[in-house]
Amino acid sequence: MEHTLWGHLPLLVRSTSKESIEYLLQALWRTRKTGLDAADRDIIRDMLQLQNETDLDPLLVCLRMLIRKCVYENINKDDIQKLFPNEVLPELQRLLTLLLQKFQREWREEVLKDQVTFPCLKAMTWNMAEQDAESTDTVAVINLKLQNDSQSQSGESEVKFQLAKDSLDTMLRIVVLKRDLHP
Repeated sequence: MEHTLWGHLPLLVRSTSKESIEYLLQALWRTRKTGLDAADRDIIRDMLQLQNETDLDPLLVCLRMLIRKCVYENINKDDIQKLFPNEVLPELQRLLTLLLQKFQREWREEVLKDQVTFPCLKAMTWNMAEQDAESTDTVAVINLKLQNDSQSQSGESEVKFQLAKDSLDTMLRIVVLKRDLHP
């Protein structure tokens, strides 16, 4: 991280308690997709005894970067401490490391819940069959075996569907056309 960004971390020393820094980190995580609203910004500015917004924003950016690094890169305690340059007070380093560690697992679980995973094609078979007993139209019967490795739903599933000859012809023409356009 950029050296000048770290220069804003000492503002946290103005905080009245460990709980207020904990609140700040949780508020930043809670609002990671939307940003802090005016009420949260006012609470944080008061907690840190800041006179204006210009001091607050660089501090928030720095803390959000720390949170992201801890959550998305899943770094351990020693690596968290290595993120801080010597200019950051050791007490502040220890406090931030403790708090980031405290929430790291919970925040990572939230991130994993938000991730969308798609099943992988494990096997495919197809054959031609008559659409029904009284019709002579043939259809392609396609069986897909899918493997889902997401945390919420693990295992295999099968999907079976039919394509009429004209639908199959259209699909094949598109595939051939794309292949010819993008060799």
